[in-house]
Amino acid sequence: MTGIIPEEKINEIRGSIDIVDVIGEYVHLKKQGRNYFGLCPFHGENTPSFSVSSDKQIFHCFGCGAGGNVFTFIMDIDGIGFQEAVIKLAQKANIELSIDPKIDQRSEGNHTSDHQKMLEAHALLQKFYHHLLVNTKEGQEAFEYLIQRGFTRESMEKFQIGYALPSWDFTVKLFQKRGFPLPLMEKAGLIIKKESDDTYFDRFRNRIMFPIMNSKGQTIAFSGRVLDKEEQPKYLNSPETELFNKSSVLYNLHQARSFIKKQQQAILFEGFADCISADRASIYNGIATMGTALTEQHVQQIRRLTDNIIICYDSDSAGTEAAYKAGQMLVEHHFNIRIARMPDGLDPDDYIQKNSAEKFRQDVIGASMTFMAFKMQYHRIGKKLQNEGEKLKYIEIIINEISKLENAVERDHYLRQLAEEFSISMDALKQQQLQAFYANKKKNSFMGQSTNHKVLVKQEKKILPAHQTAERRLLSHMLRDVEIAYKVRDLLANHTFNIDEHQAILTYLLGFYEEGNEPDTSSFLLYLPDQQLRRVVADIEMMPLNSEVSNQEIEDYIIQVLKHQKMLKINEKVKEQKKAELENDLQKALSIANEIIQLRKSL
Repeated sequence: MTGIIPEEKINEIRGSIDIVDVIGEYVHLKKQGRNYFGLCPFHGENTPSFSVSSDKQIFHCFGCGAGGNVFTFIMDIDGIGFQEAVIKLAQKANIELSIDPKIDQRSEGNHTSDHQKMLEAHALLQKFYHHLLVNTKEGQEAFEYLIQRGFTRESMEKFQIGYALPSWDFTVKLFQKRGFPLPLMEKAGLIIKKESDDTYFDRFRNRIMFPIMNSKGQTIAFSGRVLDKEEQPKYLNSPETELFNKSSVLYNLHQARSFIKKQQQAILFEGFADCISADRASIYNGIATMGTALTEQHVQQIRRLTDNIIICYDSDSAGTEAAYKAGQMLVEHHFNIRIARMPDGLDPDDYIQKNSAEKFRQDVIGASMTFMAFKMQYHRIGKKLQNEGEKLKYIEIIINEISKLENAVERDHYLRQLAEEFSISMDALKQQQLQAFYANKKKNSFMGQSTNHKVLVKQEKKILPAHQTAERRLLSHMLRDVEIAYKVRDLLANHTFNIDEHQAILTYLLGFYEEGNEPDTSSFLLYLPDQQLRRVVADIEMMPLNSEVSNQEIEDYIIQVLKHQKMLKINEKVKEQKKAELENDLQKALSIANEIIQLRKSL
């Protein structure tokens, strides 16, 4: 399973890194007791059921069943092979490997080769565009324009901003010279094929180029801004490709990740230009969607880092609507939301130019309001509150929103605001708010019946039969102690576990020990060839269990295992007895009845 990477190197890597640190880069973890918990990155959930054990160096999700060690986590989360995961973790641990990092890419065929060529082409263009902007006369006009807009050379370097020449075939010739297939470059969205013939031309011409990078920091697309105000569109983006999917890309996530985790807050902007402007104002935890509404994929990526978000969109009608929809989605996923409002219809870049970076930090981001306060403003839009009917409708909407707040102090705070503004008694508002609260509760209870059914079924399945619990506890002790493993084998004699997966784990575990390995669950998980078995082991290892176990306890578990087998045999005999009686074979029925009596006595 380990290929050409020596076993001792794999053990060295595993011993040099902490699974909590590695998973903590993808999942926002909080310590509870001995383990760390967070929201599972492999399925959508609102309540943390993803557990990581620093002691055992394993992870397990009690919701979807995912489980394994640090290598299998990287394989699953990044969608890569074992060797590539080992290489990635070796780099993290500063351990040298005498292996070609591209070995997996060669073995995975043309698809991976094409994918890699697309990435290499984007990286090549990024370097050329950046060089043209900062080092050539051709890029001087674009460079000076950016300086006038408040960009520094440092920010141009940080975001690798560049410039595309006004040429129709600069990129095409560059790719031809470097040996990149033009049809593949068209597929990558970097050049365009003419409909009239088989020739190609550059997609981006005479534009300031902003590279768009994925969460790993690899360039996967570009956005080009015009220099000539008469030219349209203002921004030209790469089309969606195999590399670039707008619904799953968050701009600047690769650079903002550590700041988001450290500050436990992300600032969500409407576009990448706002994100760059905010960075110039020393706001380093900013991220942005790529010209699309917030999606479930975006939300899951943010959830791995923090539960706290400030939404800073433009204050025009489109930006306000987008902020409201994004806020609603994030609240449904139990985020703590604040809204930063831009004054006078300005975007962050305009505001910083007009005022200052410090005022932007203090008066916009620092003065962000709660989502409830924002909703009270949002629902005013288009309403004439001096009109009695519209005023009552507005109050009804806001009371309904207040009733959704979990915190009683918050509810009281906003009800008092309504009471003061519209001269309504608190008693009347509280009474209506309670009515709205119970109406929402009844509605949510009804709506949740179908979705909660699966959860209830899952919870019911956790109440396991005695024999299954006994087998799991035996395996747990066997994973920790070689002597117990052999003792269980001897006590079972020629019998097996009742659950096929448990028996398979037992067989592999005995083989693992017979090869001279010491108890080490993280190492054993690599030894197992089957993902489902790894999940079961991770689940078993997360069970709360006393470290000390007596011989009597082990024997009691064995009795439960064998007892179930006898019960199954009794059930079979009962069926045989009934069949014999139906066939009027009374002698056979009597003989089977005696067997059943003896079996029941042995219980």
